[in-house]
Amino acid sequence: MDSGSTAWILASTAAVSLMVPGLALFYGGMVTAKSVLNMIMMTFGSVAVVGCIWILYGYSAVFGNSLGGAGLLGDVGEYLGMKGVIADDPHAVIPAAVFAAFQALFAALTTALICGAIADRMKFRAWMVFSGVWVTLVYLPVAHWVFAFDGKGVVGGWIVNKLHAVDFAGGTAVHINAGAAALALVLVLGRRVGWPARLSRPHNLPFVMLGAGILWFGWFGFNGGSALAAGNAASVVVLNTFAATCSALLAWLAVEKIRDGHATSLGGASGAIAGLVAITPSCGAVSPVGALVLGAIGGAVCALAVGLKYRFGFDDSLDVIGVHLVGGVVGTVLIGVLGTAQAPSGRDGLLYGGGLALLGEQTVGALAVLLYSFGVTWLIAKALDKVMGGIRVSPETEREGLDIRLHAESAYELTGAPGTGAVPREAPHPAGAVASTAGEGARAGAVPAAGEGAPAGGQEGSPAGDLTSAAPS
Repeated sequence: MDSGSTAWILASTAAVSLMVPGLALFYGGMVTAKSVLNMIMMTFGSVAVVGCIWILYGYSAVFGNSLGGAGLLGDVGEYLGMKGVIADDPHAVIPAAVFAAFQALFAALTTALICGAIADRMKFRAWMVFSGVWVTLVYLPVAHWVFAFDGKGVVGGWIVNKLHAVDFAGGTAVHINAGAAALALVLVLGRRVGWPARLSRPHNLPFVMLGAGILWFGWFGFNGGSALAAGNAASVVVLNTFAATCSALLAWLAVEKIRDGHATSLGGASGAIAGLVAITPSCGAVSPVGALVLGAIGGAVCALAVGLKYRFGFDDSLDVIGVHLVGGVVGTVLIGVLGTAQAPSGRDGLLYGGGLALLGEQTVGALAVLLYSFGVTWLIAKALDKVMGGIRVSPETEREGLDIRLHAESAYELTGAPGTGAVPREAPHPAGAVASTAGEGARAGAVPAAGEGAPAGGQEGSPAGDLTSAAPS
């Protein structure tokens, strides 16, 4: 047992756990004040559902010996209920228990990522059921394909062992998987009321920036911990993660400045996340300069991709598709171009004389996950919509806000003190504010017109956000 590596994975697990509140703040700040609690509850709720499933059979389905040696799914019964996982193995580098906890958070966060795409319009009960079904039928098989390595007497997943595609920390299993699922769920649910004619601003940009900062911190554990040892590989991964995030943030701001004439805090936060997404699969495959290049490409491409929803008419509320699906594909495929054998993954890409083989493997791996996740998710959403009598909230609930209607709570108790512009608690909920998120408006450079996402009564919210729609009805 390597005590240093064990300590590193324990610390990485703790860092990754902070990504849960980080994601909740990041998403919560981007929605309107009357739906922020619902967004946070969807994040934490899915983590809880997935955590229970992981203990019962999820870990076994991912890391159990592949059924029939096919590389498609692990033996669910091998570690059922964590059987044998807590036993001490002095020959292991790290305890199986800490590895199981570390990977549990990957499953939980992947599922939670999806909820940003369907903000403001999905029933909470339906989301919780969807989370459990989706992680079982989509995430667990895909994670087995990507994360389960062959071992002594053990057969792992087909993408990592037969295709030999490189994915150091989850560009396919996490980001492409969540992004493709988000697209399918968005298409089943449909657009929000008034979208795209009515766009509103994020209600709390400091939340968004704080959430992005916490996610950036946690990502060092997410990527660095995937080395599964305290050593040079983890060090290179952490360095590359930092480099790509910095260049992606600058690239997104540059696109904003050129396209819209201004660089925004929302753009900066989004650019950082785009860089983190893009470097996730490639953090152990590229050089630090390669990480700068990859991050810049990822940041710029994602900044442009978030506008595709207007062109094609799919309502991706918080740009999960534009950032996670597109960024995951960029980061995964570019390994075939920028990969270097000097990095921990040890594979040369096109620019380092490796030819087209690695590029082809990366492309096949990305497409396989994308198509499987999209197809199965669409079927799950359609089935749940029929079985549960609809998975979407009513238009009235959407307009009033999901916090009050679904959770009987309000994030902000505004008392209408003189000079604050706040709505008295006794007053009816202000009319004219549609429960839509503003990630799309600010990112696309559109400024909402009066009556189109502006606070009721024509009040202009502060640059940090809009709290005027927070009062309970």
